[in-house]
Amino acid sequence: MQIGKFKLENNLILAPMAGVTDRPFRQLCKQLGAGMAVSEMVSSNSLLRRSAKTLKRANHEGESLPRSVQIAGADPFMMAEAAKFNEAEGAEIIDINMGCPAKKVCNTLAGSALLRDEVLVTRILEATVNAVSIPVTLKIRTGWDANHKNGILIAKIAEQSGIKALAVHGRTRSCFFKGEAEYDTIAAIKAAVNIPVIANGDIETPEKAKLVLEKTKADGLMIGRAAQGRPWIFREIVHYLKTGEFLPEPTTLEIKTILLDHLENLYQFYGEHTGAMVARKHVSWYSKGQTDSARFRDLFNRLETPHEQTLAIKAFFIT
Repeated sequence: MQIGKFKLENNLILAPMAGVTDRPFRQLCKQLGAGMAVSEMVSSNSLLRRSAKTLKRANHEGESLPRSVQIAGADPFMMAEAAKFNEAEGAEIIDINMGCPAKKVCNTLAGSALLRDEVLVTRILEATVNAVSIPVTLKIRTGWDANHKNGILIAKIAEQSGIKALAVHGRTRSCFFKGEAEYDTIAAIKAAVNIPVIANGDIETPEKAKLVLEKTKADGLMIGRAAQGRPWIFREIVHYLKTGEFLPEPTTLEIKTILLDHLENLYQFYGEHTGAMVARKHVSWYSKGQTDSARFRDLFNRLETPHEQTLAIKAFFIT
């Protein structure tokens, strides 16, 4: 799949997820088969631009190309300035968030709240595209609620504004993550525009990936929650789409190796204390389905140092 001048290795993309898609996780998913990974959402507010949290979220040092940074906001000028700032900092693709359903984002009229104002959407997209020399992409939902599904119109506005690719989560904002994803709506959006369309929502297995591609005719797939604790899902889907065959499940030894490498990167990226805190949620996801995992998670969430966490993982994931 092509986004501007960038030809991706495949059409699978790790979705931006707040508190999840930091640099260590993006690197891991790329190593395990993702063609691209999008950063956590960063605010367009210039007052936050140099904050430690924002700089961590947009940190791409040593990451394979292309480097995609997602920005969020509701002011066209601020969004344009944020795009320019991130381009200067090394971003090679700017992604605009108009899909986040979180109340704290929508209450600032950003994220999926923007879908209620098509004029403002146009102004933000045009301002951002015109501010940078790198490709700009957009992530949306199908609309605000069941009575206001304007995904097709937003997609056409995006194409006319110069957006190079469009990711569509197949739910309205009011659905959050409940119910089934609307693949028919994504198919209609794909049919309405000529830019690449990336389908997102409930893609949890290789078979589902194939079904969604066939049903929507999308150019690519964006995978989010299904990669939490299963970053190897990307290589499983790549293999299945190429061969029609399933890769064997990773062994306990491989899971332990992937997890320990992941945590080591977290400790180095955040520092030992914060890294150990961040590690807890990832270990919770990795351990699901393992024998006696509930007891292990309860124990692990009380550990405060990388050394203690490493010993616990080695003892739990017995090979």
